[in-house]
Amino acid sequence: MSTLQKGQKAPDFTLPDQSGKEVSLSDYAGRKVLVYFYPKADTPGCTTQSCAVRDALGQLAERGVAAIGISPDPPDRQAKFDTKFNLGFPLLADEHNAVADAYGVWGEKTMYGQVYMGIIRSSFLIDEEGLVAEAWYKVSPGATVPNVLALL
Repeated sequence: MSTLQKGQKAPDFTLPDQSGKEVSLSDYAGRKVLVYFYPKADTPGCTTQSCAVRDALGQLAERGVAAIGISPDPPDRQAKFDTKFNLGFPLLADEHNAVADAYGVWGEKTMYGQVYMGIIRSSFLIDEEGLVAEAWYKVSPGATVPNVLALL
């Protein structure tokens, strides 16, 4: 698994959001975007992370930053997650983990002694030119928003 570094071109992607609409990173050209990866919609850590992003949308927007969440969940599960917590920003379905792999967040995890492949919770601030302004791998659910706001 190779990780993205500051200053590197962020891999572009096109994935369906919670309503089935195709969303691409290139749609955000000319503005900053927070892209964060979470393992599974509507689980405790992922809910904490996503609700923190929701609660900070105004602060992010004031700084010219949009937000996108990505997980392996299908669009219908993303839609239920969005509706349940009134998230209000794109939640993208990376069902085959191609984007997660390109960002270096698909890898081995261990739980209760079992090794398996999954999303390594991570977040990225992508700048107006599509470059990685910062990458936070293995981020805790509550650290995504503070990390971005501290950088801005």
